Amino acid sequence: MNVATALPEDLDGFLSLAAEVENWFGPMAADQQFHATVEKNIARGTALVVRADGAVLGGLLTGGRQPAYRLNWLVVAAAARSHGVGRSLVHHAINHFQRPSRVDVITFGKDHPAAVEGGARAFYERLGFAAGQEAPPGPEGGTRQWYHLTLPA
Repeated sequence: MNVATALPEDLDGFLSLAAEVENWFGPMAADQQFHATVEKNIARGTALVVRADGAVLGGLLTGGRQPAYRLNWLVVAAAARSHGVGRSLVHHAINHFQRPSRVDVITFGKDHPAAVEGGARAFYERLGFAAGQEAPPGPEGGTRQWYHLTLPA
């Protein structure tokens, strides 16, 4: 699977992904602040994509620097889920983080509908992340939880 640094022309792909998950994250596709966040990440090289036939199948926004990195937003198109797109994006990011370090991500709380339907908690656990403390609720009011991964030297 080919993971690439996102380009300005990938913005529409990120917005399409956002539209697919607004039921879990709240409105984003038309939110100018979200547009600006994606554009900023693309400009600084912290946005990753997987493309196929010109379409963005998955996108990841990262942040931080050693010793603490963050996976800020990860979405895979519904049609591409369970095909390794998300795993490839996360592995690519992690392989470029300096070590030793920690990788943090906020995902859905245990009682959030997307925790089961989207499988985000199980996804991060399969990648070696461990559940941490509760995080503030998401923009739609749903519960969230921190997950952490330690990258040894």
